[in-house]
Amino acid sequence: MTVYDVELTLLEDTLRKTMTTRSGADLDTALTELGWHDMLTEMPDLAVPMVFRLLGETGAHGPFLNDVVLDEAGLPVGGAVPLPYTGGSSVLWDRIDRATTPQYSTLDSELPLTIVDPGSPVPLAAGRRALGWWLTGTSRAMLSLARTHALGRTQFGRPVAAFQAVRHRLAETLVAIEGAEATLAAATDDLGSLLAKAAAGQAALTTARHCQQVLGGIGFTAEHDLHRHIRRALVLDGLLGSARELTREAGATIRAEGSAPRLVQL
Repeated sequence: MTVYDVELTLLEDTLRKTMTTRSGADLDTALTELGWHDMLTEMPDLAVPMVFRLLGETGAHGPFLNDVVLDEAGLPVGGAVPLPYTGGSSVLWDRIDRATTPQYSTLDSELPLTIVDPGSPVPLAAGRRALGWWLTGTSRAMLSLARTHALGRTQFGRPVAAFQAVRHRLAETLVAIEGAEATLAAATDDLGSLLAKAAAGQAALTTARHCQQVLGGIGFTAEHDLHRHIRRALVLDGLLGSARELTREAGATIRAEGSAPRLVQL
């Protein structure tokens, strides 16, 4: 392992520990102090996947999507910009916590999102890739919960994980997540980023459905963490276009051009 690899591992460990104890505006401040803005400018290909994947795995949240979109647009980071949301609406991801803004009402009550008028168009490719990594991180968190339950739960004298139907659901979930991650890693242009976000959103929806089935009744309770991840995945899927909308948009683009571009050099 090189010195660079060691430094990346230490950075990831630091980010993970920070995200397990902080969220929202508090996490925004913490990551700014850790050099998030510099990382976004100097090493976006490493920083963005790492930060957003860890947001999903830890269940933390912060207004970092604003920074990714603003940076791609060549604008100063640290502010907020209207973001397209599924159904033709726009939302603002504020940089203050919901506790101080009771007018917000969203599917995920932890997120400070509110409907606003559309702003000036901004590039969305980098933001879609960032959201894709967040969705795959959330999917892995859900898969971990379902896997732990299946290994520890006994039914008819056997671990739930021993049943073929359960194993198939978990395997299909893992394939969907890793396929989405591979698509995200290969995405470089607008169409590739659009398809990667769509793949990550579909993987998250597949994960939520299968993990809910594996967990059974406990997965429907507010006491279990699964519901928090499912709500988060539903909101993130809608940001910058849902999996369904982006798939249709990609299809319309390819049909209009009359050919499908090569997205990955094999």
